[in-house]
Amino acid sequence: MCHAESLRKDVKLKEVARGLISLKRTAEGELRYITTMKEVIQLLKEGADGKIVLVNDGGTTFLAPVLSKLAGVVCITGALGSHLAIVTREFEIPALMGTKVEHPKNLDRKHVMIRPDEGTTGVLLLRSE
Repeated sequence: MCHAESLRKDVKLKEVARGLISLKRTAEGELRYITTMKEVIQLLKEGADGKIVLVNDGGTTFLAPVLSKLAGVVCITGALGSHLAIVTREFEIPALMGTKVEHPKNLDRKHVMIRPDEGTTGVLLLRSE
């Protein structure tokens, strides 16, 4: 998607979660809620390029097959000192850590944006038209 499309006036962004952001960078893409290694392998087969993954307690090893291709990561647990946060920073991939998401399954395959906020926080925004 081109940058201009994300700025259209008819596109609305709704905040759905807030967490600690590992890197002050915005990411946009289709969110995939990943809970099993089988789903990681499926995403690898489909193509992980530009996707944002939401994981409950995703370690770096769990996401290793797709990590370098991702646009962003949202993790329900963890903090900025977590291995996943450190590795995503090194890959220059923004990650929201310790992010409370009320209904993660409802976000699967939706277009979302990770955006830095004040200080060390960031927000997960759901795109709707």
